[in-house]
Amino acid sequence: MSKEYVLEFLDGSKINVGTMFCIGSNYAKHIKEMGGVVTSDPTVFIKPAQALIRDNEKVVLPDFSENVHHEVELVTVIGKDCYNIEPQDAYDYIAGFSVGIDVTLRDIQNNCKTNGKPWAVAKGFRTSAPISKIVPLSALGDTKYFDLKLEINDEIKQSGNTSEMERSVEQLVSYLSNVFSLRAGDVIFTGTPEGVGKINKGDKLTASLSDFVNLEVFVD
Repeated sequence: MSKEYVLEFLDGSKINVGTMFCIGSNYAKHIKEMGGVVTSDPTVFIKPAQALIRDNEKVVLPDFSENVHHEVELVTVIGKDCYNIEPQDAYDYIAGFSVGIDVTLRDIQNNCKTNGKPWAVAKGFRTSAPISKIVPLSALGDTKYFDLKLEINDEIKQSGNTSEMERSVEQLVSYLSNVFSLRAGDVIFTGTPEGVGKINKGDKLTASLSDFVNLEVFVD
């Protein structure tokens, strides 16, 4: 039976997942730990819908990688089509926010960087995009910044706040709408704070977005 690629809001409503846009190098401390530098334009890559898994599902480690990393991220969910919008208008098109994990084949990615190749395999393999239920924008009040946390087997590995992003949600939505256009159901992984590291078969990964929503997945 074919899998549905949908995300569910906390109120029970659903949205079909479109393109998953991902932003690299958006937290200065993470950039430093990876040996990079802040660039003038965002680093953008894309995950296919097939990469999506949801709460209580499994990240399946591929047999062609020996160094798979976790990267906890704020995920922005687009609720309406938009094209060439300004940053100040971004929230008119956002349906809500989730917490996600950009699961990365670090050895494959490093090889791609060395040889000037795309990151599609390293970042977009099947089960590489765990995403929680969506917190509707209407439930957030005036909240614009979120605490991000990731635990492995109940031990905290990553912790940060989205106020530390080099480019804000509004800037990212505007930028992507100008380059690609955005459609309802598209999601944006907005980058990860420092503390990324290896996951192993049997691990339990727990990610949280402040006190709004949690995500729990298992490594197989």
